[in-house]
Amino acid sequence: MGGIFGVVSKKECVLDLFFGTDYHSHLGTRRAGMAMYGDRGFDRAIHNIQNSPFRTKFERDVSEFNGRIGIGCISDYEPQPLLIQSHLGSYAITTVCKINNIEELVNEAYNVGRTQFLEMSGSNINPTELVASLINQKDTIEEGIEYALERVDGSLTLLVMTDKGIYAGRDLYGRTPLIIGKKEEEAYCVAFESFSYLNLGYHDVKELGPGEIVYITEEGYEILRPARDTMKICTFLWIYYGYPTSTYEGINVEDMRYRCGEALARRDCVSPDIVAGVPDSGTAHAIGYANESGIPFARPFIKYTPTWPRSFMPTDQSQRNLIAKMKLIPVDKLIRGKSLLLIDDSIVRGTQLRETTEFLYNSGAGEVHIRPACPPLLHGCRFLNFSRSNSEYDLITRRIIREREGENVSDEVLAEYADPDSELYKEMIEEIRKQLNFTSLRFHRLDDMVQSVGIAKEKLCTYCWDKQGDCKNCASCGGCK
Repeated sequence: MGGIFGVVSKKECVLDLFFGTDYHSHLGTRRAGMAMYGDRGFDRAIHNIQNSPFRTKFERDVSEFNGRIGIGCISDYEPQPLLIQSHLGSYAITTVCKINNIEELVNEAYNVGRTQFLEMSGSNINPTELVASLINQKDTIEEGIEYALERVDGSLTLLVMTDKGIYAGRDLYGRTPLIIGKKEEEAYCVAFESFSYLNLGYHDVKELGPGEIVYITEEGYEILRPARDTMKICTFLWIYYGYPTSTYEGINVEDMRYRCGEALARRDCVSPDIVAGVPDSGTAHAIGYANESGIPFARPFIKYTPTWPRSFMPTDQSQRNLIAKMKLIPVDKLIRGKSLLLIDDSIVRGTQLRETTEFLYNSGAGEVHIRPACPPLLHGCRFLNFSRSNSEYDLITRRIIREREGENVSDEVLAEYADPDSELYKEMIEEIRKQLNFTSLRFHRLDDMVQSVGIAKEKLCTYCWDKQGDCKNCASCGGCK
């Protein structure tokens, strides 16, 4: 995944940039960077944050940076921001993107002219550099950003910083958010996460709409391209990776998760001793469940955070599983002999949740009931890089369906597995329950989840559950059926 932050100020703004970027650390685990325009022109720093938090890695840069304009990012993949020199002048660029047609766009760039790209490890091309090359194919930065938004298949939200201000563009279908904040008459900022600037003295001014492009200076902002009508914002922002204090499209994450848990409780029929959330994203869902059901909320295991920062999470799955286990410390009095109901944000592979369940059984739990806060995941995400899955068969649901139906499964059959009222759905859920050794398993229904968000379904991307949201490859424009 990733998060971006920018600021334009009448005064020195390095600390605003530093802390505003740091507040996006939950969105990425590998790279972080900041770029500023100051006395020395463009300055930039990029660091690896896999084994050390953002603040530690960038403390020295803060003392050396100066300027009144800056952008920063937390990235799960490519190093950025990048400094670009082209016929459009010098600028810095940072993105949150997933480019499915990267090979096509690279070949087109080669055909346009004698273009070259720097290779990253693994012979990959930096997606942010590719976006810059798309921008450079036009006569102005504004036209270039619009062109890039149009050409990318997947998603793209970006900031482009010049020596005068910041261009900000939200993804063509609004899959990821971008919001502008203001600090009195002193500065403006733009951020992925709306909470990231509150403690810095900014207040909300404007949330960009799908495909909207604005230009921000210390005096204000100008709308260069108006928002489009079609929006497909990612529902997982609220379910999983959005921070509890953030608000997207007027809907707060923590409040939505309470409603999500309440809806789960209203459809449930078990009577556990306590309700608990798998930290961190499951906690608010569990509070909502407990409030609605009247069953006490408790924490039968606690995440040990002092020496296990979230940013330390290897890409190797076996190491990830070990670290996930090492973080959780049991509370014997709340586990031994108890019937527990756990709420997690989702089940992907199922490996970690199975190990958590075994950990609870080994700690003396009598029953472990599992309630994911979203429906079963049936399709790998095409639009965001928040999952490390390389294949749809990484999903436990698809492995079970393959065992039952073979390799080639039609969309019609998959739709039946997604229907919570069908027999195929019920049989799939029971097989998941048995394989992961849960006492009982009940997923959130898609209609209940959408109602918990409070936004019309046609404005949400629900692709990973029912394959609805792939607008660019859809033949109709009347909203998803």
